Amino acid sequence: MIESVTIDLRINGEVHSLEVETKRTLLEVLRQDLLLTGTKRGCNQGVCGACSILVDGNSIRSCLSLAVAMQGRDIVTIEGLSNGALLDRVQRAFLDAGAIQCGFCMPGMIISAKGLLNRNPRPSREEIRNALGNNICRCSGYVKVIDAVHRAATT
Repeated sequence: MIESVTIDLRINGEVHSLEVETKRTLLEVLRQDLLLTGTKRGCNQGVCGACSILVDGNSIRSCLSLAVAMQGRDIVTIEGLSNGALLDRVQRAFLDAGAIQCGFCMPGMIISAKGLLNRNPRPSREEIRNALGNNICRCSGYVKVIDAVHRAATT
């Protein structure tokens, strides 16, 4: 028998009361229950970074995190970075640097970059490369992505 519990998740500034099976990942709840589909399911093993979200300001892989473990935490998805039409500085920098490709991995890249800048507001290019090293992109050469994060750090 699969156990379900009611949890309260604070996502993008809004509290959601949900009944979820205890084995469900945060990625599943975000995409299936809350229809926040900007967070992508890539490898489903925590390797590609497409499912990256911010939890308490730090980038994590939502495919590896159980939803029930996220109560009391502040969760931000790519949908929650902007304030209406006003983009976050990281999102704006990705656009300005021409770093946006097909869109599948970019939400995870942007979230990982935001997590980096939350803990290190002025990273070097090497620190940016290291922080984004676990985000896989098939379309990008990563140069414009690194430029975008560097741009966001200096604005």
